[in-house]
Amino acid sequence: MIDVIIDDDVDACLPNQASIESAVHLTCKAATNNIVTPLVCIRFAHDNVVQELNAQWRNKDKVTDVLSFPMQEGDMYAADEPLGDIILAMPFVLHEARRLQHEPHAHILHLIIHGMLHLLGHDHIHDDDARIMQRLESQVMKELHLHPPYPDEISDDV
Repeated sequence: MIDVIIDDDVDACLPNQASIESAVHLTCKAATNNIVTPLVCIRFAHDNVVQELNAQWRNKDKVTDVLSFPMQEGDMYAADEPLGDIILAMPFVLHEARRLQHEPHAHILHLIIHGMLHLLGHDHIHDDDARIMQRLESQVMKELHLHPPYPDEISDDV
């Protein structure tokens, strides 16, 4: 089950539930074979909420586009347990989409894919891990018929 929470007064051109579910399911399929029905919460929040969470949990007192809070560890996931929460900062994400010249819904879906990969144990701290994560993001974005998320960084034909 994929819960979507939209904070009061968050006004954005959000993807529909079916698009969000497709992004989540395709990410799970690309990253792992053992999650058929992911349990995840995706929240669209105000920038200040994300900044507070970023300061509290990552000691970075600034807004960021997306935060992920995993609830499971390892590479085998309990089907009846939530994977975690993803929180997107609106309007920061919309400003970022305009700056990158991407459609808002496509950029939001990319950040959901990115957040899902974090919930599934991926990170981008080291270059090798970043390349794996970017390759998975590119694969899912292509399957969704969306823009390449890292056109300059990925040279493999995904």
